Amino acid sequence: MNLLDTLRTHRLLAIVRGDDPDAALATVLTLAESGVNLVEVSLTSTDALGVLRRARAALGPAYALGAGTVLTAEQAGQAAEAGATYLVTPALAPSLAEAGRLGLPVLAGAFTPTEVVQATTAGAAAVKLFPASLGGPDYLRALRDPFPQVPFVPVGGVDAAGARDYLDRGAIAVGVGSPLLGDAVRGGDLAALRDRVADFRSSVVPSAGAAA
Repeated sequence: MNLLDTLRTHRLLAIVRGDDPDAALATVLTLAESGVNLVEVSLTSTDALGVLRRARAALGPAYALGAGTVLTAEQAGQAAEAGATYLVTPALAPSLAEAGRLGLPVLAGAFTPTEVVQATTAGAAAVKLFPASLGGPDYLRALRDPFPQVPFVPVGGVDAAGARDYLDRGAIAVGVGSPLLGDAVRGGDLAALRDRVADFRSSVVPSAGAAA
């Protein structure tokens, strides 16, 4: 997959992390059905690889389903075997080199200018600005001055209102966890999840209703 193009087109990456594999799977499927075209399942989740396998089987080979919090080469290989078509890291990690060997694009975590350079040099398709909440949209704008060509995806503390601010300051997409998922990953209300998806999509792509 072309991760960079997919991020630029859809602008919303949902991050699924939880202790209930069945609820996590239901959350992934609900997100997909509601028009979220990029979902990441964090490997810190209970039976994350099983969730990835089941979600891939349900969604088919073309859906942009990734594995998150991928730190080691072993985890990168396991995620690929489970059906992940891209990887997400919270920081610079050995998984980047293995992802390159496997031909998987990576959204690599970085925060400082030095880390941004290291992530792009290592071949990251895009840079996950994490934790974005530490600097907020103004920090992203400051980073864009020396790195105008780097595709940034802020993650960490991004709500529906803040998503628009990050995009206005140059982000190509935003990554969102609990502000979007709510209690869905704990077996909560999936109808409420659908409503939150609609709110986020209207924030990141004003014409989302027509674009899906």
